[in-house]
Amino acid sequence: MKQFENVTVTLAGNSYFDGAVTSRTVNFNDGTKKTLGFMLPGEYEFGTEAAELMEITSGELEVKLPGSQQWLPIKGGESFNVPANSKFQVDIKTIVDYCCSYL
Repeated sequence: MKQFENVTVTLAGNSYFDGAVTSRTVNFNDGTKKTLGFMLPGEYEFGTEAAELMEITSGELEVKLPGSQQWLPIKGGESFNVPANSKFQVDIKTIVDYCCSYL
């Protein structure tokens, strides 16, 4: 099991799409941050200012990345990158547990 050490976790959670997507922010001593969260089945669009690495720890989804018309299947143990200043869409097939790193 992957774990993080010497971090601070922001107590207040982030909630999107009427609670269907939630996360908590984890801050590292070097100034970097990640969010850990869950997504319930459904379709969602996200915008990001920073580049992101989305690591899927469990569940199944399809993602449509910026500039693409193709949906890519992603499952637990896989990841995808999102460029900075862009939007991407996800179609969550089963409950997804994720870790988002801001690059």
